[in-house]
Amino acid sequence: MAAFSRGRPNIRGLFTFRTLISTRNFTAGNFDYDLVVIGGGSGGLACSKEAAQLGQKVAVLDYVKPSLKGSKWGLGGTCVNVGCIPKKLMHHAALLGTAVKDARKYGWQIPESLSHDWPMMAEAVQNHVRSLNWGHRVQLQDKKVKYLNMMGSLVDKHTVRAVNAKGKETTVTAKNIVLATGGRPKYPTHVPGAMEFGITSDDIFWLKQSPRKTLVVGASYVALECAGFLTGIGLDTTVMVRSIALRGFDQQMAGLVTDYMEAYGTKFSWRSTPKQVEKLPSGLLQVTWTDLNTEEERQDTFNTVLWAVGRAPEARTLNLENVGVKINKETGKIIVAADEATSVPNIYAIGDIGEGRPELTPTAIKAGKLLAHRLEGHSTELMNYDNVATTVFTPLEYGCVGLSEEEAEKRYGKDQIEVYHAFYKPLEFTVAERDASQCYIKVICLRKGEQRVLGLHFTGPNAGEVTQGFSLGFQCGLTYAHLRNTVGIHPTCAEELTKVNITKRSGLDATVTGC
Repeated sequence: MAAFSRGRPNIRGLFTFRTLISTRNFTAGNFDYDLVVIGGGSGGLACSKEAAQLGQKVAVLDYVKPSLKGSKWGLGGTCVNVGCIPKKLMHHAALLGTAVKDARKYGWQIPESLSHDWPMMAEAVQNHVRSLNWGHRVQLQDKKVKYLNMMGSLVDKHTVRAVNAKGKETTVTAKNIVLATGGRPKYPTHVPGAMEFGITSDDIFWLKQSPRKTLVVGASYVALECAGFLTGIGLDTTVMVRSIALRGFDQQMAGLVTDYMEAYGTKFSWRSTPKQVEKLPSGLLQVTWTDLNTEEERQDTFNTVLWAVGRAPEARTLNLENVGVKINKETGKIIVAADEATSVPNIYAIGDIGEGRPELTPTAIKAGKLLAHRLEGHSTELMNYDNVATTVFTPLEYGCVGLSEEEAEKRYGKDQIEVYHAFYKPLEFTVAERDASQCYIKVICLRKGEQRVLGLHFTGPNAGEVTQGFSLGFQCGLTYAHLRNTVGIHPTCAEELTKVNITKRSGLDATVTGC
């Protein structure tokens, strides 16, 4: 996570460290460290540990400012503390609830009345997260990386100002500096009561008690994943969507995801925008919103309002402009070159804070490791951000790699692509009598020549596990013939990708029947 400032600077200390900086002889290479990383999330930790393994003297600064609701956590960044890890565990808790219901069809004698214990789940998840926090600290120590639980900001291209929780200041110098402070959730500041009464994904995983009836505002993967596991553990959950779901993803697939969620029990308030949040004497939150279809105002009450309306880069406290690091004024993200370099020599940026970079943990990790090798002079290899696979962990998981159908049409033209697709039914859904109408695969290819695969999309069980394997093919020039020549593992959902043979262009029924 990001390094943050707290309170006003110590003016006397500021004068002292400025005087100290002016007298340092950087031309002689007299630095405290070879590399200083600001930010102890996935990218920053990977970069620092890799650099230390290569023999560099490295320090990591990491300080997490508590959320507006007071949620705080340890080393490891968003993914470990308030992202991928707790999200996947709570998603799994929801899937277990569905599995219990399916189990009755398979002969298990299970009581009809089931209930979920939020405090028990939350404690188990939080304990696991804390174990990861500790593990990261141990790894840094083992690899001889200096860990500083301090807020870091830039003084110049070789100097970092560090402030601890008590306001004590120091400075450290380094040959190179890497910025890896990530991002934090946004609040809709134009909505009265939003910040006062709402929470974000920084808070949901650290709640001690159940959020109970919840309104999730937003339609990003964060919004849908949270709404999905809340519904799955039995909570009354509504998603408020202003325009479309999963912007940036293939929209046909996004529609299948939300259709399944609605059938699964999640309520959707489509084309709606929040207007106000008020706290009633009963403690309930009364939300007023506008229905954009009718322009009418509507109201309902909730126990919790979860804002999932985007994320902002943690760059404000880094002193970027004064040092000359250029940012995109609209997004607030740092403009980076292909080698992660910023506009200032010796300062680099990796992960979510970089403009145009995917906000994904694995890309930050790999980019950080590759950067460490380049800085040490061991390699010139750059991070390849093309064809990075990802998965949305909604109740019906959605995995994809490569281009969406919309993007493929935009780049190559509708007549130049061929889309193979199939609706299939997972074997495990049959006895359980579960609806599989949203289980779907789509392979987007160039129409001519070897029919190189441009995009692969899958909704169904274990989508991440399925997509990960096929994503390897994109690194090897995957073609439609390669898919068709691959022998599937039977009976699996993944094998359907090796059998897909109906094109959208044909207009034929794409429903898989039999083996």
